[in-house]
Amino acid sequence: MTASDRLLLSLAPPFGSWAVRLLAGTLRLTREEEHARPFWERRAPVIYAIWHGRILLIPWLYGRAHPVNVMASRSRDGELVARFVRRFGFKTVRGSTTRGGSDALRRLARLLRWGQEVAVVPDGPLGPRGVVQPGAIALARITGAPILPVAFSAYPAWRLRSWDEFLIPKPFARAAVCFGPPLWVPAGADRSQQEALRKELEVQLSQLTWRADALIRET
Repeated sequence: MTASDRLLLSLAPPFGSWAVRLLAGTLRLTREEEHARPFWERRAPVIYAIWHGRILLIPWLYGRAHPVNVMASRSRDGELVARFVRRFGFKTVRGSTTRGGSDALRRLARLLRWGQEVAVVPDGPLGPRGVVQPGAIALARITGAPILPVAFSAYPAWRLRSWDEFLIPKPFARAAVCFGPPLWVPAGADRSQQEALRKELEVQLSQLTWRADALIRET
């Protein structure tokens, strides 16, 4: 690791978390959490799924109340993510779909069996944008935990010229966070059933994101 990498890792997470807290305090936020509350009341294990480009405000919104376990890659960027989300109360499991993914999925599965919550970005870490990868379905199948789709939107907002069109709300923007109905994956689901459920999750996440986008224009 170079000196510039070490400097970036030491400065970016605290500055980023400070900036997010400052920005979040200006937002006019609408929440649709009806589908999540029954799981919160029972403290039941659940797998949250949200598109990669919509994750920025989620640690600030839910980190203290829900110390969710998230996967962060073993790269420098993954270390940045891990240090950032831990400042809000999230916990991290290191790995990705390309580096150490199987081991990370096993550790996430173990946490779910212990009754904890986990979060995945099913189109991450490198896309394609809006395409669900099979990891979330596999995790739900082997643990019996439901997948709970999550969407976040804000307007006005910046969209980065990145593969995920990463969304950053502008100060004083209208914002919305929505939870969709749970998706259950049977333990005995074969490959064709898992593929059908993967496509269903993809549709649910897309429709929920459209719902969040619509809410911020209605308020």
